[in-house]
Amino acid sequence: MGVHVYAEENTSPVAPSRLFKALIGDSETLMPKLLPQVVKSISLLEGDGGVGSIKLLTFQEGVPSKSVKTRVDATDAEKFTHKYTLLEGDLLDEKIESISYEMEFAPGPDGGTIGKIKAIYVTKGEEPPTEEERKKGKETSLAMFKVVEGYLQQNPDAYV
Repeated sequence: MGVHVYAEENTSPVAPSRLFKALIGDSETLMPKLLPQVVKSISLLEGDGGVGSIKLLTFQEGVPSKSVKTRVDATDAEKFTHKYTLLEGDLLDEKIESISYEMEFAPGPDGGTIGKIKAIYVTKGEEPPTEEERKKGKETSLAMFKVVEGYLQQNPDAYV
């Protein structure tokens, strides 16, 4: 088994509290609303949404993945941090056991945000994920982030 860690940062003009509330606190409602062509539903399978909860993200027909199951590992609404793990689903393959994400929404310039994300791939062997596998995950996450960011910019009273 191998553990491979990758980190990146993105900036946003939207405040950390608003991004956290939208992306983490209300993802079950907001993602299917903003990305109906991609996200069919996000449902809570176990727990109350907090640490230890299991969620199922179901994608629309035509999307390469059908679904993923995630577990909330940690969340702190005051520090705007969230950790979760992809446990099952089409995004995991014969090489990847799980992927954990650690996200932090830190104060940025002019009231905006510096979004920090760390992806931790646990592989079944020692070989790291390919650049293509990492790029696919990174592009998908960034695209979803940008859709939510755009929504929050167009709706300044949402998630305040």
